[in-house]
Parts: sequence; structure tokens; C-alpha cells
Amino acid sequence: MAHSQKLRLGAFMRPVSIHTAAWRYPGAFPDANFNFAHYKRFVQTLERGRFDAFFMADHLAVMNMPMNALKRSATVTSFDPLTLLPALAVVTEHLGLIATASTTYNEPYHVARKFASLDHISGGRAAWNVVTSANPHEAMNFGREEHLEHGERYRRAREFFDVVTGLWDSWADDAFTRDVEHGIYFDPAKMHVLNHKGPELSVRGPLNVARPIQGWPVIVQAGASDVGRQLAAETAEVIFGSANNIEDARSFYTDVKGRMAALGRPREHLKILPGAFVVIGDTAAEARAKKARLDSLVHPDSGIATLSVQLGHDVSGLDLDGPLPEMPESNASKSARQKLLTMARRDNMTVRQLAQYVGGSFGALEMIGTPTMIADEMEEWLKTEACDGFNIMFPYLPGGLDDFVDRVVPELQRRELFRREYEGTTLRENLALPRPKNRFF
Repeated sequence: MAHSQKLRLGAFMRPVSIHTAAWRYPGAFPDANFNFAHYKRFVQTLERGRFDAFFMADHLAVMNMPMNALKRSATVTSFDPLTLLPALAVVTEHLGLIATASTTYNEPYHVARKFASLDHISGGRAAWNVVTSANPHEAMNFGREEHLEHGERYRRAREFFDVVTGLWDSWADDAFTRDVEHGIYFDPAKMHVLNHKGPELSVRGPLNVARPIQGWPVIVQAGASDVGRQLAAETAEVIFGSANNIEDARSFYTDVKGRMAALGRPREHLKILPGAFVVIGDTAAEARAKKARLDSLVHPDSGIATLSVQLGHDVSGLDLDGPLPEMPESNASKSARQKLLTMARRDNMTVRQLAQYVGGSFGALEMIGTPTMIADEMEEWLKTEACDGFNIMFPYLPGGLDDFVDRVVPELQRRELFRREYEGTTLRENLALPRPKNRFF
């Protein structure tokens, strides 16, 4: 099987597990998201499992939810990714390091400089997850009363991307001659001043960091809206997908790869990796029991808050042990809302059960079973063009991560679906992505 037909695996950490109750699971580290020694252990385990990358989600505010739910949340605090990832770079050799940085609440020069620095410190393993930020509390932390409108956020993001990548191209790869004898440090003909003046941004340049080892750090995105898909088709090299069933995943894959073809971009220059919440047991029943135990640790206050957001309607006053009543139309994500309504009817779920379902892993794709069952499912997704791999979300740490690396990875390797050794030294080499040419030299 060719390099391109192997699964790509990222580890999606928010900042540790996406599951609300992960920190309460027996044997889990309750302080994992704020304990550097634990992070060091996690990334070294991921590298032993030959993962492509460690993907750190981020938000620039304490989450916007009622205090009854907030006080139960382990994601209320987390390290700044661009402070944490350089430290993790020093204790790993091959693992890609993906940090989220918002185009709404940063300046392009900051972002370009930090990621270029991370790329040099890590030996070419940096990636930027480009997000536009939709949390109103983030806006208030940055001098705005409310966040920018969706279309405007994306217009700014597109220009921001052009500026950041332009800054990364400030210097030719061979600009720094460091001629000791003649005392010439760099060749002025190999420095480019960007002088960008656009509708949203004005940046002179050049960047005061040499061109990144990878040319540009790898560009990662997660937008699923039409404008998000278009931005991804134009600029992204990895997409963090959100489809939670194989049919939706195939249609997303076909759509985005089709848009790339229309733009003249080779399909293989973008890897689509849906998030997958993986729970492993010796038997299917044991895996389901682990998931049930984990979900039982989600307090109703947490689940109800999440359910209210996803339905666009406050459900805190409803009978928790009764069925979900008819819901008025709302401004919430239509697809997420409809998915929940359909599920509640189909499976006769009570409000409490529904709240536990979304409160835990937010309705993400779940793979629950034995290592063989999980490998079967991953193989089907890969071979039927539903994805190029997965961003694995662990149910709790360190146990869920150790289980995946010790039990699922060897099964995928046995089937020749996943690497036994890293292909290269940079993240681009391991993902089989080209190194961008410098647009000025």
C-alpha cells in the first residue's frame, strides 16, 4: 500500500480530553490539563505510537456557560499553546505540534513570528490551526462588545492567511550567508519587504525570523460551513472534520476534494481527519460499559447546559426523566439540532439521557469496541474515501491513550494501514505534503 493510502493519526486534546467527565474517571489524572509532567508523558506515548501530531485546541476565554456547569469543567483553564508546544518540542523528536491561533484576536505578525519560531525550535514540526473564533466572551476579552459577524470573520481570516504566509516568505531559504571572513550576515537581495495594505490589515514586514524549516508550518482548519469549506479548499493542508457518520463524512470528503480540483490543487495535498472518540475494551460489552461509566460521571448540570446550547433553547426547566418535547425553531446550528431531535425520537431518549450524550463527547463520532472492531471501522472509512485518517480523542488520560497506542496501533500496523516508522523528520514529510515554494524568491 502506498504511503498516501496509510492512515494519518492526530491526537486531539482539548486541552486533554474532549469528554467533560474525563478528569473524574477512575485512574485518570484530574489535573492533567495543567500539569507539564503529564503532558510530557502523553506526547512521548504518542510518539512511541508513531502518531503524526499532537493537536491542541484552544480558546481565549473562560467558557460561556452557566456557573452550575462551568464549576464542573476541567477546560476552564489551560496552558497557552504557543508556550506549551515549544516545551513539548524539546522532549519529542518526530511528533507534529499543532496549535490553534485565532485570526480574529491576534495580529498576523504575532502569529507568523510564533509559528516560525516553533518550526525552528522543533526542527520542522509546527502546524497552525486557523480558527476565526465565535465565542462572545472572547470578544469581550479583546475590547469588543460582540464578535465579528461570520462572513466578516472569514474575510479577515483569508487576508490574514495571505499576510502570515507572505511574512513566512520574507527571506529566501539561503538568505543568511553568515560570511565570517567578510562580516556579511545576510544577503540584502534575499530579503523581501511585504508592504501589505488590504481592506482589513496593514503589515509592512519583513518577519524577523528566518524562513521556517518547512517553508510554511502546516495549515490546519476545521470549518464545515460553506465559506469554511471554500477557505479550506483554497488554503488548508489538514482538515479537522466533524462528521459523526460515514455517509456525512463521504459527502464532506467528496465536496472539499472536488473544490480543490476546481482550484487546480492536487487532492492529496489536503488530509481530511475527522475527530474520533475511541473507547477500547477486551469485548464490545466492556468498551460500552466504560463509555456508560464515563457518561454517568457527567453531571446533569453540565449536560443540560450543552444540550441547551445545541438546541438553541433553554431546557433546564424540563422534566429530566421525560421525553424531549417539541422544540421551537432556533438560531443554533441546524445540523446539530436536527441530529439530536432525530435521535431523541428514534431511541426514545429522556432529556437526561440526551444531556448525558452531548455533555460527554459533544456528539462526536464514536468508535467503541475491541481493537479489531476499531481497526475494521477505520479501514472502512479510509478505503471508501470518508477520510484520510483521524484525530483521535481519548476518553480519559493516561489510560485511554495507553490503550490506543498499545492495542489499536499494532493492529493497524499488522494490516499495513499505519506506519511502523516515521517517514521523515518534518511534519510535512510524515504527512506527504509538499514544501511550499517561496512566492518572492
